[in-house]
Amino acid sequence: MNDKAEKKSFWSKYAGIYDGFMKKDTGSYRRMYELIRPVVADKNVLELACATGLISKNIVSAAESVEACDFSPEMIAMAKKDCHSAKLHFSVQDMTALPYTSGSFDVVIAANVLHIIDDPEKALSEISRVLAPGGILIAPTFTHAKMGLTGRLRAGLMKLAGFPLEHKWSPESYAGFITSHGWTITKKTVLPASFQLTYIECRKA
Repeated sequence: MNDKAEKKSFWSKYAGIYDGFMKKDTGSYRRMYELIRPVVADKNVLELACATGLISKNIVSAAESVEACDFSPEMIAMAKKDCHSAKLHFSVQDMTALPYTSGSFDVVIAANVLHIIDDPEKALSEISRVLAPGGILIAPTFTHAKMGLTGRLRAGLMKLAGFPLEHKWSPESYAGFITSHGWTITKKTVLPASFQLTYIECRKA
């Protein structure tokens, strides 16, 4: 799936059931929130590809402010339904062409998105632009390579359903992708999930 309009249609179609689908990974997400909160403490944060806002809603209490965006209007509509923090704002944006001033954010979160877009390099470039000097990118991503039989079957079924998997990384190859584009990894850990979740924090080298 290479067409952006098709991808937007896919995610918009599943906006209403997204939270239910993600419940299978509740444990790994809770651990991820624990890792993120100290990093965003008292910081201005941008979350890209926020979907229904699960991450932003669970870390906003620690942050100074959180701007969360997604390219699916339906996902953002779902996110706004139970948004109760004045520090959290949702909007529809394209992560490869952001409207924010350069150096606007202390931390950018891009979770489970780089493996499903055609041009993650362009996204990383835009993230670098909007990060303040010394800013941190948090980029947890499901890493599908080197899975067992159950994982391969699950991935195959998701592909048949139209899931837009563009890049099949292992934890090692994903880290290599990040560093090859000029980022220095400061933290890396693999969390157990339906697909192993490789959590990375990094700074622009």
